Amino acid sequence: MKDIFEQDMAGEPVSIDEPEYYKINEQIIKAQKISAELNCGYKTPEEVRALIAELTGTEPNETLRLIPPFQSGFGRNLRFGHQVFVNTGCFFMDRGGITIGDDVLIGSNVVLATINHGLSPDTRTDNCPAPIDIGRGVWIGSHVTVLPGVRVGDYAVLAAGAVVTKDVPAYTVVGGVPARVIKTVPGASK
Repeated sequence: MKDIFEQDMAGEPVSIDEPEYYKINEQIIKAQKISAELNCGYKTPEEVRALIAELTGTEPNETLRLIPPFQSGFGRNLRFGHQVFVNTGCFFMDRGGITIGDDVLIGSNVVLATINHGLSPDTRTDNCPAPIDIGRGVWIGSHVTVLPGVRVGDYAVLAAGAVVTKDVPAYTVVGGVPARVIKTVPGASK
């Protein structure tokens, strides 16, 4: 039988009424505490990475550059590649899992949200997780929102303010609400 964290990562709906839901709440509180520490006063890049390690339970690469304030809604399901830059004011709800590839640039005030809720009123409080996977060399502009279950292909660009609701092909630029393909990345060699 799967524990509640395995249910989340398997993309199974999780009810707030489940007996083990307290474990989810404990992890959320832990993430809030670490995020608050990260965002209180100046932190060196080394201190930021140490707090990210505590948040995720994994050691981030020394090339990670994250500019606080930063908020994680869960922490333990967040993974960063090499040479990742995260600008100020971002919020990542990683219960469903967020994987960020190498050489990714993330603008300010980006939201990556891996949790949705049931549509019908009787399942509205159920948590429905789905992972977000950001490919290599992706550039995410300021104020972008990426919704649960989205895969962003390598070297794609998410234009500022876009709301990304479905997968993004590699080497494309998407923008708008909801985001749609605008053009191909110049100089793209697939």
